[in-house]
Amino acid sequence: MSEPEFTEAQFPQPGFTVETAKILAEVAHNRQKDKLKRPYRDHVIAVGDALADFDDDIRIAGYLHDIAEDTPITRQALLAMGVSERAVDIIERVTNRLHDNPDDYQAGIRFIAEDHDAALVKIADNAHNSLPERVKALAEKWPDKPPVTKYRDARPVLYAAVETQEIRNILARVNPWLLEELDNRLDEEDDTDYENLSYDQPTPDTAEVADTATDPER
Repeated sequence: MSEPEFTEAQFPQPGFTVETAKILAEVAHNRQKDKLKRPYRDHVIAVGDALADFDDDIRIAGYLHDIAEDTPITRQALLAMGVSERAVDIIERVTNRLHDNPDDYQAGIRFIAEDHDAALVKIADNAHNSLPERVKALAEKWPDKPPVTKYRDARPVLYAAVETQEIRNILARVNPWLLEELDNRLDEEDDTDYENLSYDQPTPDTAEVADTATDPER
């Protein structure tokens, strides 16, 4: 009786997990420093942690969002490790050097915002980069330069690509100070005339509830 032939398909390799992504991020960025000479791995870990309310592909992309930007690791290498194609696509979309015009930051933000999942990762990245203590430290280190506004200007574009609750979930984890800015922005965008709103006229929220109640498919 001949020996059975065991193929790779019979023994599938274990999937690339969120924890694996976190470890890879720590190792890949271990010796790198940010503009304030702080360990860069702290940033990528914070971004991944901020996406804890989302699925594994998004969380993996969060931890590895800068791996194609700042390390030699390629798309094929990530796929060979077991990273899903969806997660790799997110990573590549948020990688500035892979954009058509890497020097045009706002164009890159608009490109990222065309994809819901990539926008979530970039919101987490933006939020961590916008921590008050970090912004203050950068301003103190370079007092001759105006405060960085590109992150602030990017937020409305990114926020428009996802649900408000998704934004809140991310900000609550990584930068709660931005929640007030978000609420102020929503107030500015709300054009409901509350002064002349009659009691029998539903507000936008109650109207949505009413529609849902009368439409069993919603």
